[in-house]
Amino acid sequence: MSLSSYSATSYSPANLQHQKAPKPRTGLKRLAGQRLPWGNTQEVVPETFMTPSPADLRLLEERRLQRDKQLASGTYKPAPMEHIDFHDRCDHEHYRHAPWANRTHFWIYLASFSKGGFYIFLLAGAIVALQDGFGMDGRFITNFWKTFEYFILFTLLPCAIGWGLASLVVHKFPRLWAKPGKGPKWELNRRTGMITVFKYPRGDVQEQRAPFHEFDAYINTTPDRQGLPMNVLSLEHRYSDISIYFGDILPPDSNTQQPCALWDFIQNYMDTSHPLPDAPLFEEHRHNDPTTVEHDKATGRPPRYWRDMDDEAFKEALNTMRARVGVINTFTRPNIMAQYVDYPL
Repeated sequence: MSLSSYSATSYSPANLQHQKAPKPRTGLKRLAGQRLPWGNTQEVVPETFMTPSPADLRLLEERRLQRDKQLASGTYKPAPMEHIDFHDRCDHEHYRHAPWANRTHFWIYLASFSKGGFYIFLLAGAIVALQDGFGMDGRFITNFWKTFEYFILFTLLPCAIGWGLASLVVHKFPRLWAKPGKGPKWELNRRTGMITVFKYPRGDVQEQRAPFHEFDAYINTTPDRQGLPMNVLSLEHRYSDISIYFGDILPPDSNTQQPCALWDFIQNYMDTSHPLPDAPLFEEHRHNDPTTVEHDKATGRPPRYWRDMDDEAFKEALNTMRARVGVINTFTRPNIMAQYVDYPL
């Protein structure tokens, strides 16, 4: 076992000190964003992060064991994309988000929308054709087929071609569609307590970095296409323009519970006085984090808590977590950071 070591800049509420006043936010940001309080977090995990399932964890573990055996015997053959670095990380030291290239998104969206469109137009075509078959003069079969043929030629056939082509590329030719992006978009580093945002002007890499405790979380509310308010979490640096918009990992929601749960999740992840959030994706890394090792030893948490869970128990765990998130008390908490930062009124 190789334990990670925290740096002197790692985040812990006990180490907070007085900070200067933040720069004023623009009028539009003030109207659309509500600052969330620091501290008094709950043990919640947004639904997006309650993955992989125990069955998938066991499968991944089995594949790693098989890989190790084959490496030891000299019979291992690398998978087609194993050598590609997709720049993302999710472990006991850093959570790094890295979107895939536009080409990858194109094929995934083509497969998804073509498949969805095929079934939608199939149902719509059948309903319209049935109405025409019964409502028009003449034979039912002739009228039905005449209408349904229109749907086949102009909607179902294009959707089927797009679905088939995209599925063929995704499943049989991974090198054509699976391509990493330019690099990571942002990183939360538990070991150092730093947040880094990456930018790529003209092909160069620029890194903007600041301590986690210098950021504030905001619920940003904007209307969707129907004019309904949608909420998404962002982290914004008090003293510069560094910010992270979390809409690409937790989609905008009509409610605020999931974004609030994400804020608690991030604080618990970055806080080195707190164990890693007890989510499936961190289980294989818990034995590498000092605080988590002490916590699990003191509480008697099984090392294979998630991996040995059966499907029914996992469904129950998901429902329990949804219930916790549903009653999260973020907006009624005191803001511990207000003791150290003179926020404008």
